[in-house]
Order: sequence, then structure tokens, then C-alpha cells
Amino acid sequence: MDRLVRSGKKGKPKQRRRWLWFKLLVSVGFAGLCAAGVLLLYLFQADLPVANSDRNSVLLDREGSAVTVFSDGERNRQSVALPEISPWLIKATLSTEDRQFYNHWGFDLKGMARALLVNLKSMDKVQGASTLTQQLARNLYLTHERTWSRKMKEAMYTAQLEMKYSKDEILNMYLNEIYYGHGAYGIEAAARLYFGKPAKELDLAESAMLAGVPKGPTYYSPYNHMKNAKDRQKTVLAAMVTTGEITEAEADKAYAEILSFQSQEQRATVSKAPFFRDYVRSVVVDELGIDESLLEHGGLRIYTTLDLNAQAAAEEAVATGLTGTDELEAALVSIDPRSGEIKALVGGRNYAQSQYNHVFATTRQPGSSFKPIMYLSALASGKLTSASKFNSQPTLFHYDDNRKTYSPKNFGDKYLGDIDMRQAIAASDNIYAVNTIMTVGAEQVVELGRKMGITSPLQAVPSLALGTSPVSPFEMATAFAVISNQGRSVKPVAVLKITDAEGHTLYEAPSYQQEQVVEPAAAYVLTQLMESVFETGGTGNRVSSEIKRPVAGKTGTTSTDAWLVGFTPELSTAVWVGYDKGKTLGTAESRKAAPIFAKYTEKALEKVPPKIFPIPDGVVSVYIDPATGKLATADCPDKKLEVFLQGTEPTEFCTEHGGGETPAEPLPVEKEQESRSWWSDLKRWWMN
Repeated sequence: MDRLVRSGKKGKPKQRRRWLWFKLLVSVGFAGLCAAGVLLLYLFQADLPVANSDRNSVLLDREGSAVTVFSDGERNRQSVALPEISPWLIKATLSTEDRQFYNHWGFDLKGMARALLVNLKSMDKVQGASTLTQQLARNLYLTHERTWSRKMKEAMYTAQLEMKYSKDEILNMYLNEIYYGHGAYGIEAAARLYFGKPAKELDLAESAMLAGVPKGPTYYSPYNHMKNAKDRQKTVLAAMVTTGEITEAEADKAYAEILSFQSQEQRATVSKAPFFRDYVRSVVVDELGIDESLLEHGGLRIYTTLDLNAQAAAEEAVATGLTGTDELEAALVSIDPRSGEIKALVGGRNYAQSQYNHVFATTRQPGSSFKPIMYLSALASGKLTSASKFNSQPTLFHYDDNRKTYSPKNFGDKYLGDIDMRQAIAASDNIYAVNTIMTVGAEQVVELGRKMGITSPLQAVPSLALGTSPVSPFEMATAFAVISNQGRSVKPVAVLKITDAEGHTLYEAPSYQQEQVVEPAAAYVLTQLMESVFETGGTGNRVSSEIKRPVAGKTGTTSTDAWLVGFTPELSTAVWVGYDKGKTLGTAESRKAAPIFAKYTEKALEKVPPKIFPIPDGVVSVYIDPATGKLATADCPDKKLEVFLQGTEPTEFCTEHGGGETPAEPLPVEKEQESRSWWSDLKRWWMN
């Protein structure tokens, strides 16, 4: 009995505690409901902010001057009522972007939970769950910065939109606001831009195509990437099948439909440096991870490396060089080898006709313009020197343990007999080049090419010496910058800094880092040899009179591609000329790359005094007998001053002439350089 009494006494305090907790929870819940009610009442009565979606992001040049905006010309916006929009487009948009649009209050809780599970499983943000209302709130009133304060504001504005407008009104605003690429805001502008018709006339295939574009207006634009656009269209059609809007048969028929797009010339509004702008866009979105909608109308300021004077010179050189030709295309990219800054970029002859950027096309064979990379490998390894000789004659080469053969030919079947590396580079001799790669090893050439910035696949075969592995002009300019920069590699850069509309820094490029790829002496010796290309007997000699400064380079010609890649101490520039459809180049067309290079280089550097290439330690020059490649004596009828890496210069004297009198000790390269151009004459006169 006592135990029962004691047990009852102990139970009363527990009941009282439970009752207190219950009252506390009820009170907190009631207070929460009151607070929520007050918040909802406030949001209902409060005005939404003024839409800020008309703030253009600006591209600025190296000096901080505004160049262009990230929309094609003025904003193209035409608002229409919901009944004036094709039902197919509405269904495609809802099936893809927000299937529960008419069933939620602005937030899709199930979708958010599903996206959270997917993202947790992959440990990355691979799936989002923004409703149309959330997207509209973000586009109309907010920047795209990823902060908690921005997310809270987005939630508030989403709730306000849902309270103040009907679902049809929200959908109508969304379809008139969303960005469809190429300056088109809203579905009416997009329909007229892409298909030349009003939005109400869009069929299923056209609607599925356009409904897929807003996810990535550049990446999924049929004008920029047709394959990506078709893949996205297929995804939209599959979503419509899942939601029951169409059948599998209807989806297949729509996907197979051949769409008729407006010509790009009709719709394009060309701005300054359009190809450079498009490249910067891809860097900002794809590499730096900035949302494309923020780039389009977030008021960003993108500080770049663009040199407007160099860009104007590049555009003028390309336009002048292609005068009188039809369909012939060209590309030019110019990089400061010392910092990696991209100074000028022209991706084609006419941006209004084609936005395809040939600077990054990796389907073009560089031909003989690739040879300097191989010769640099030979010099750096010490296996060959500038005086090394090979016999230029028809030769059958055996490789792959003698299981395969290769028989290259010289252009026009012209063979020069015994020649050294300088003569081979100047005349672009193919036999010498293949002998070189057989001596050095193709794998070693591939490895050096990688270090110099060639990212395209390189085949380790003898024909690599003749540039049979396709590369892009961008890669070639990057690789030649290493030679100009005394063997040091610097990663190319286009974007220096990005700030938001309030001036806050979103990104700042790190200080450039230089990597020593080959020793400076090897790069300098090759530079001296490459200067011969612009001298008597060189393949670039016809434009030498147009260049009034030290310059080194290499031409390259295939049946479909013409190149000149060259450099000064300030600029490394690649010029490509060819046809998009693989049409064979005529003789006159194959000679257009060199004049474009020469005209651009002189104009871009017209305010920069000519500079000689700096001479590093470890370089010597000696007089050699051209016939034997040995040290010249006083009795040699001809002698020339040649450069070598210290320790690789000839040590034997020529015995072919006279009594073999021994000359003086080898001279350091600073004392003398062979006169092959006006600046060499000037240097020799000054030094003497």
C-alpha cells in the first residue's frame, strides 16, 4: 500500500511536466502561426520591387573601356498574351521546367526533396528544383549570387507573386521574360528570331526546340551548337511523353522534322570583337561557373585582356586579306607570350554570316607550321644542331620495327641535296623534317607539344613532322609563345576580373605562372633559325618588306589549309586560311595567310619600337663552312655565322679548302649575327 502511495506521488510531477511542455509547444505553434500570418499579410500588402532585368553586363578591354554587352545588340523583347502563344510551347515548357506548376503555391516541396536526395547521393548539385515562379522572381528582381540573403529574398518575392497574380498571369510573365539567346527575351521575340513566325504558330517540333534553349541559351542554341540543341529537343519531347502531353510516335515525328531556321545574317547584330566576346562568354559560364542569366542581365563588368588597337588591326588584316574571295574563311589569334594575355581574336570573315569560331577549330592540319615544335625537341635534346645535315632527296623511311614505311615528298618535287637545319626551315623541306623526327623520336615530339600547349591528339608517327595531326590556331599560337618567351610556358588568359552590379569582386585572375618547358638557349637558337623564313629563299620572304621589326615564324600549307604562325618579343600570332567545306585551296588562296600576318603584326605594334629577341646565357656563335658544317678557316671561300647551344657547336675545322689554317676562338653570339635583314645590318654596323 505504501508503495502505491509513493508511486502516485511520483507520477504527478511527470504529468505536470508533460502538461507544461504541451502548453509550451501550443504557444510556440500559435506564435509561429501568428508570425506567419503577419508575414503573409505584409507580403500581400507590400509592393514588389522594380524589375531589374534590363541591366546589361559589359565587356571591358585591357584599359577598362567598355567594348560591348553580352546581348546581341539591343534587347529584343515583344510581349504577347497567353492565348497568343502556341499550346505546344506552353506544354513543352511546363513538362520540362515545372510539371506541378498548377498544383503548388510557388514551391515544389516534392521536387525539392527529390533534388536533395539526388544531390546528396552524388555529393554535388546535379539537379535543381526551382519552379517557374522562383525563376521569374530571380530574373525580375534579383542577382544570381549564391547567398542565403538572396535565397530568402527569392522566397519572399515568389510568395508575393503567387499571392498577387493568378497562375496564368505568372506563366504569361515567365514566357515573356525568359531569355532564349541571341538577344531575344520572351517567346514572341524568340519565335520570330529563330523561325520568322509569331509564337502562336509554333508547331510541336519548333516548340520543343525553343523550350529547351533557356536552360543554356548559348550551349543549346541551334545557331551555335546544333547537336546540343537537337539533344535538348529530344529531352523535352521525352518529358512531354512522360507527362502524357504527346505520344511516343508524336515525339519521334517531331524529332525527325527538318526545321527551317532564319538565316543568321538576317538576325545577327554585330558588335565590336564579337568572336572574342563569345569566347569570353564561354570562359565565364563554362570555366568560371557564373550563371548565364546573371551574365546576360546581372549588370556584371567583365574586365578582359583585349587590346582594341590590336583587335582593330586583326579585323582589318583579315578583311583585307580575304578581299575578292568567296566563302574563303580565316582565323587570327594573338597572345602576349610574356603574360599569356589574349590581345586579339578573329574567328571568321563575317560574324553576321557565321558565328563559328575557327580559332578553336581542331580539325585543321597545321602542315609545316608544326615543324618548329619538332625542331625545338631536336635542339633541346642535343641530338641535332643548326649545322646538322641531311640529304634532301626522295627517301623511303622504315618505322614501327620495319613493319611500316613512309615516303614523303617535297612541294613541287624540289630537292636541295645536303642541307642544314636553317636551310630546311627556310625552304620547309619535308625530307629533312622526317629525318629529324626519326632521329629524335616521335614520342618525344608529342611530349614537348603537350608541354607547349597542344591539347589535341598527336599521332606519334613519322608524318607528324609534316603536321598531319589536326590542331587549332589557338593551340599553335600558345605553343609558339613558348619559343618567343625563352622556353617558358604561360597559360593563355582572357578574363582578368569580374565585378557585380554593386562593384563586389566575383572573380579575379591569379597572377600568371611561368613554367620552363625547354632551356632558353634552345628556344633562342630555334628563333634565330626561324627568322630565315622571312629572308631570301624563305617561304615567308614575299612579305618580309612589310615587317619592319625582328620576327620569326613558319608557314604551313596543305591542300585545304594555309597557315603562318609567328612571333615577335611582344606577340605570338597564328593565322589560318581555308574553306569550311574542305574545298581545295588554289595557289593564290594558299598564299593569303602570310600577308594577313604581316599586315596585322606591323599595325598592332606600330607604336611599339622594334626589339631584338633577348639573348640568354648558353648560346654561342661560330663561323662555319656551309658545305661541311665544320668550323670555317680563313681559306674557306664561304663562311657564315651560325648559332648553337653552348657545348654543341662544331669542334672540327674544315679541311676541304687551303691548308686548314685555324681561325680565332668561337665568338659569343652577342658579338655578331649573320646579316639577313635590315635590323641585322643595323646591329652589325652599330657593333663595329
